[in-house]
Amino acid sequence: MPNFPLELITPEARVMAENVRSVRAPGIEGSLGVLANHAPLMTALTVGVLKIEHDNGDMEYISISGGFMQVTPDKVIILADTAERAADIDVARAEADISRARERLNSGEAIDYDRARKALERATNRLKVKQLKEETEA
Repeated sequence: MPNFPLELITPEARVMAENVRSVRAPGIEGSLGVLANHAPLMTALTVGVLKIEHDNGDMEYISISGGFMQVTPDKVIILADTAERAADIDVARAEADISRARERLNSGEAIDYDRARKALERATNRLKVKQLKEETEA
């Protein structure tokens, strides 16, 4: 299967720059997949799982929290707000983030509801990515 270069960049670092077989990304209007020689496009991304099939056939899951993806026939560039590889996800921290967000949402106090909801969504997504990795290794 033909491959193509993928660059995954966050404001903090270049997370990945390598050849891959495919990418599945969480677009704002639904999940979309990209193979080599894909038609050009630019799309916004939302919180979700970035699924990457590496050149050797291995699958990798990365938690992202929005950004943009540019696809050209010979390259894909993803500018993500955040990106966390499954191997780097701290389950205890993600669970604590979920509990904290739920407490805020259920407190009955005047809070920034949208911010708390987004924090819950990001933390839940991180746990989902960690679980996907563990399921594929089992």
